[in-house]
Parts: sequence; structure tokens; C-alpha cells
Amino acid sequence: MAEELIPSDGKLTGQLTKSLLAVAFLSSFGSSMLYGYNLAVVNSPAQYIKAFYNQTMQSRNGTSLSEETLTLMYSLTVSVFAIGGMAGSLLVGVLVTKYGRKGTLVKSTVLVFVAGALMGFSRVCGSPEMIIIGRFITGVHSGISLSVVPMYLGEISPKNLRGFLGLMPSIFICVGVFVAQVLGLHELLGKEEYWPLFLSLVVIPTLFQLLLLPWFPESPRYLLMEKRNIHATITALKWYRSKGDIQSEIKEMQEEQRSLSSVQTVSVLGLLMDRSVRWQLITIVVVNIGMQLSGIDAIWFYTNAIFENAGIPGPQIQYTTVGTGAIEVLSGMIGCFTIERLGRRPLMIGGFTFMGICCAGITVSLLLQASVPFMRYISVGCVVGIIAGFCIGPAGVPFLMTAELFKQSHRPAAYIVAGLLNWLSNFTIGFVFPFLQMSAGSYCYLVFCGVCLLVATYVVVIIPETKNKTFVEISQMFAARNGVLDDNSTEQSGTEQLKLTKFNGYGTLSHEEKAIHRE
Repeated sequence: MAEELIPSDGKLTGQLTKSLLAVAFLSSFGSSMLYGYNLAVVNSPAQYIKAFYNQTMQSRNGTSLSEETLTLMYSLTVSVFAIGGMAGSLLVGVLVTKYGRKGTLVKSTVLVFVAGALMGFSRVCGSPEMIIIGRFITGVHSGISLSVVPMYLGEISPKNLRGFLGLMPSIFICVGVFVAQVLGLHELLGKEEYWPLFLSLVVIPTLFQLLLLPWFPESPRYLLMEKRNIHATITALKWYRSKGDIQSEIKEMQEEQRSLSSVQTVSVLGLLMDRSVRWQLITIVVVNIGMQLSGIDAIWFYTNAIFENAGIPGPQIQYTTVGTGAIEVLSGMIGCFTIERLGRRPLMIGGFTFMGICCAGITVSLLLQASVPFMRYISVGCVVGIIAGFCIGPAGVPFLMTAELFKQSHRPAAYIVAGLLNWLSNFTIGFVFPFLQMSAGSYCYLVFCGVCLLVATYVVVIIPETKNKTFVEISQMFAARNGVLDDNSTEQSGTEQLKLTKFNGYGTLSHEEKAIHRE
């Protein structure tokens, strides 16, 4: 009977169950969305926050702040989020090893509640420091969740749905930006009296996650390969899979476990020294740095200025910006619903190439708009094109790739490297771009064009298609390029292998394994 539950072609295919969809929604809604929200939430109330800083310092010291000092304090408020993100990314390996993937998401919610309280009561307490500290703490939370959510979803997903579920966090990041843009409208929370509430609303999605996510199981791969708890693994798979998927998936996980040189989690140093994953490591370095150095952050920062140059009236620019947020969400959904049909490579190649073309288009339009009036509208179209191209592929696929290119023992360290590079590049582009613009003028966007085209070329030449492949199969695809033998033939001793018998369609412990656990 059990044999009938395994597809005749031997391929593991999984269905999108309600449990999978619910976990993807909860983890993305309560964690990933906050990253997008916190990116955009400080834009609308900027003048009110600066006024609060000035009034507070005047009441403390008797003198107003200079324009330079006020700008510095606000810049610190914005950039400290990225500093917190870098700190959070460094904690990922320790946290996911100790508490698990789901456990890390649940326990890290305390950071959001602390940050929300600090920012929400900052005006009542007359403390600008509370805003800055709150922003840092939200950055730490985002640094953790930006790595842990795709890691968790990548491990609980069947291989034929890993791309779809793996891009769901990127959709919610776009949703977070869009929600912040909408709530920041003057008709809603864009008034002076509402900015503390605006900053502290992050606690609402996190509360839903805290109440509901603990009821769902931990990652089956984490339970089997790191905790070696076969009972909990089977329970988790029963929860996330339809009955016919379990036997095949446990067999695939055991195959990966046999291929591991060690079931212990590899450190960052161990990852950097391991030549068997050399090209996987180079790949996540290239795609994560390229994602941030593509110029998307600079485009977001200067969108209002480009729209103003295009002749859009000042009061209408906020609505135009909300429109770009809607385009982000729509583009993210297009990528999510097409990735399992098109694959990872087309979304990355197409996204980066289109962004590169649009970056070049912005340069041309800015140079010619003084003499050719309609070029102003070309620049607006290029901005929209860059945002759409980014959200379709480069916004989410690099995080998915980090999960897919590494097996269980190397995955936490890979996410530390990817997350740190991502946040460091984010901070660097925000710091360097104003100087680059001053020195290169309109030609500065050609730098981003070059980066986009180089990353697209790298994907074409180096990265294989990982759609519908197991983690072991992906590792084997890189084995020849890394110059190592296929490690799938590595056998573990009898006491290390988890033996299963088939019973009513589910795996259960064999008599030998039960005896081992009793000992």
C-alpha cells in the first residue's frame, strides 16, 4: 500500500496544503513585511521627526540645532536601521541552530514589541534617543528575519513549490513598503500628531505571528538532521504534506544526510574554507551584492526628485509614489506565480538585464531632458521599469538561492554571509551614492547599469537552473565546477542512519532505531 503512495516516476511532487500556505503567510506577514515597512516608514514624517528633534534639544539646551546637526540626527535615524540589520544577520547562525527556524522567528518577536514601545512613547517621553534605539532594534529583527524566513520556507517546501513559497517573503516586503506609503498619506497617518503611532504600528503584524505561528511545526529537515528527532520529523511532515508525499521526502532527506560530511552546523570560517562549496559561496556573494548595488536603493531615494523634474505637481507626488508601490507588489506577484514555470535563471537574467537597460535610459533621459521635453517622461518610465524589474526577480531570488545552493550543514553560515553582505552593501550605497552623484552627475546611473549587466552575465555563465531539484541534486550540479568528487556515495555507519519502515503511508521507526534511542 505504501509503495502506491510514491509516484511511479520516482519524482517527488508536493501539493500546496493549507498548512504550508498558512506558515508562509504568517512568517512573511509578521516578519518580512516589517522590513519593507521600516524601509519606507520614516520618509513621510521626516519633517515632523526633525521638528521633534529640534524642539526637544531646544528645551534641553536652550538653543536650536543647526541644519547640519539636524540632518545628521535624521540621517542616523534612517541609517541605524541598516546597522541593526548587519548586527542581526550575524546572529542568524547561532539562533537557528539553538532554537530552530520557527523558534527563532517566534522568539525574535520580542524585539519588535520593545522597538514599537520605544518609538511609540518617544514623543511623550521627549526622547529622540528612543526613536534611534527603536530603529536599531527593528533593524536587528529585520536582519534576523530576512534570512530566517526564506530558510524556514525553503526547508518546509517540497521542491516543486520551493520557488513559489520562497518568493512569498519578497512579495510581503513590497507590501510593507506599499502599506507605509499608503498610511503615510496626509489623509491618513501623514499628519504631525500621528507619527509616533505610524512608527509603532509594526507591533500589529508581529502580534498575529506570535499568537498563531507557535502552533505550527518546526522545519522537518532541522528536526531530522540537526536534532535527530525522527518522531518530530514525521509529525511535522504529516502536518505540512499530503499523505502521499511523506515517504518520498523522508527518503530524499536521508539521502542528503548520508551525503553530508558532518551533521554539525558549519561555521562561517568553515564555509569560507570549504572548497566543496566554493562556487556556491561565490554565487551568493555576487547575487547579494549585485542586488543592492543594482541601484534600486538610490532609485527609491530619489524617486520624488525624478517625478518633480518630470513636471508632476508637488502635492500629487505622494500619490505617484504610492503608485510605484503598487507596481512593486504586482511585479513581486508576477515573479512568485511564474518562478515554478519559468525557473530561477530567467527571472534573474531578465530582471537584471531590464534594470541595466533602464539605468542607461535614465542617464540618457537626464542628459537630454533640457532640450527634449518628453525625455522627462522617459525617465519616469525608466524608474518604474527598474522597480518592476527588481521586484520580479532580483528582489527575492537571491534569498531563495541561498537556501537552495547549500545543504543543511552549510545553510546557516551561508545565510550569515549573504545577510551581512546584503546589509553592508545597502549601507554602502546609501553612504556613497550622494558623492557618486556629485562627481559623476547623470552618468552615475551607468555604474548601476554595469553592475546589473555583469550580474546577469554571471547568472548566464555560472548558475545552473535549480527548479524542481533536490538539495542533493543541486550540490551534485556544482561538484564538477568545484573540482570535488560526487559526495552522494558517502555512507554513514549503521548507528547514524535513520531507518524507516512503511506503515499506513507514513514513516515510523524501525526496531533497530528504537533500540538505539533507548540506549
